[in-house]
Amino acid sequence: MPEEPKIAVIDDDDSLRVALVDSLSSRGFGADGYSSGESFISTAANRSYDCVVTDIHMSGMSGLELVQWLEARGSLIPVILVTANTEAILETAGAAGLLRKPFEIDDLIKCIENAL
Repeated sequence: MPEEPKIAVIDDDDSLRVALVDSLSSRGFGADGYSSGESFISTAANRSYDCVVTDIHMSGMSGLELVQWLEARGSLIPVILVTANTEAILETAGAAGLLRKPFEIDDLIKCIENAL
């Protein structure tokens, strides 16, 4: 039996982060939540993820800065960005996907499946 894909969800909005982790877990993904990019970095060194889902606009390290941090370390983990922002420039952020809030969980799952 194949192992469930492991997803890191990074968002400083507690209610959204918990809802996404719960929804992904109920759909057969292994999901962990982090309240910041810094929290993910300090914890993820000991864990292996197949995909990262991160908000772009957070206090401290932004989702775009996290993408740059991962790329600088040669990471091949696909990153899906989520945002309430509608700036077109975000389309070129170098991520595996971009979802605009609010979005449906099925749209996120499609992005994750495409990224994997």
